[in-house]
Amino acid sequence: MSVPELRSVVRLDRQPSIRDTVKRALRSAIISGDMQPGQVYSAPSLGDQFGVSATPVREAMLDLVREGLVIAVPNRGFRVTEVSADDLREVTDLRLFLEPPAIERATPLIPEEDFPALRAQADDIVAGAEEGDLVRYLNADSDFHLALLRYAGNARLIDLITSLRSQTRLFGLSALLQRGQLRDSASEHHAMIDAIEARDASLARRLVHKHIEHVLTDWSGAPPGRE
Repeated sequence: MSVPELRSVVRLDRQPSIRDTVKRALRSAIISGDMQPGQVYSAPSLGDQFGVSATPVREAMLDLVREGLVIAVPNRGFRVTEVSADDLREVTDLRLFLEPPAIERATPLIPEEDFPALRAQADDIVAGAEEGDLVRYLNADSDFHLALLRYAGNARLIDLITSLRSQTRLFGLSALLQRGQLRDSASEHHAMIDAIEARDASLARRLVHKHIEHVLTDWSGAPPGRE
């Protein structure tokens, strides 16, 4: 991966923390496929491409180890995790257990004045899909879902779902874009926010469940499960 590709992910000089910015950039590069599954990357070489020392890169990579996106390889660096269809199903099953009820719990707790910002995030997801910009799509998608989940008031749940969502995104997103299905997936976020703003917690739960199921039905071609 070249320097321009890395630096197009996030502009380092506009962020308050180099470590957090590098982590976000690496996460996006891994998920979008710029960093290849199974390939080993060293912190010094990535640091050279970012124009920073190896230390924040190494620290960022260790955070991504905890998220399951990379595996530490002693004396070599970090290998991007390879995700199988079985891995995808297991991760998706866990998300189906956790995310829909969390959204149902959060629905009555979201202040009215917060909805314009949430709708703007949903718009950004669609814009990323329409432009074919996987980095923009992924960042906006993550920001939207985690913003909703924070209203459920469980920090440990947020950490767990963040890790699960990252692992899921390692599988099939580029293919979804190539098949022209990413726009449809993106538009589902508007339906979710409509249900939440209407305070229909049951419908919001069902829509989130259906949205997550598409990871299996659209991304892998597997049959859907049941709520």
